[in-house]
Amino acid sequence: MAIENENAIDARALFTFSYGLYIVGTAFEGKLNAQVADAVMQITSDPIYITAALNKANYTTELVEKSRKFTVSVFSSDVEMPFIGIFGFRSGRSEDKFAKCKYRLTESGLPIVTEHVVAAVEAEVSDIIDVQTHKLVIGKVISAEVIAPGEVLTYADYHKVKKGKSPAGAPSAIFNNLK
Repeated sequence: MAIENENAIDARALFTFSYGLYIVGTAFEGKLNAQVADAVMQITSDPIYITAALNKANYTTELVEKSRKFTVSVFSSDVEMPFIGIFGFRSGRSEDKFAKCKYRLTESGLPIVTEHVVAAVEAEVSDIIDVQTHKLVIGKVISAEVIAPGEVLTYADYHKVKKGKSPAGAPSAIFNNLK
């Protein structure tokens, strides 16, 4: 999909936004799945709601729509690229991502990754908004906890320090070609 009025958009300006890197997980009918997401944020404080932008084509998105619940595990800055790759560059349709990491289930049966993360949040979906290639999943937070002390992995450090790239369908894919 081409960007409208491409000459008027300097992607470097968008790269100044503060992003983190997260694992968005869910479960439906006994199937656990998760994916990497960079567009996750808290949107209200009383009650607390969060949102995550998920690609429409992703298996996690399909399962979140069915289960109406999700978790967010926040990557720590010391995470290695192979660990990010478990959740970021393969499909849960064909493999069990959770066979390759430590995790536990919440009381409602959702997966929370417990290694290379600093915190985790669980939410119940209140709304899903269609936005072109993605869906904004909005959820009311029902639990949140610190998993381990440490610094969070920012999306800027994912690119600059870890030399990571975004999949073509990610909201931040336009940053792959920035110098």
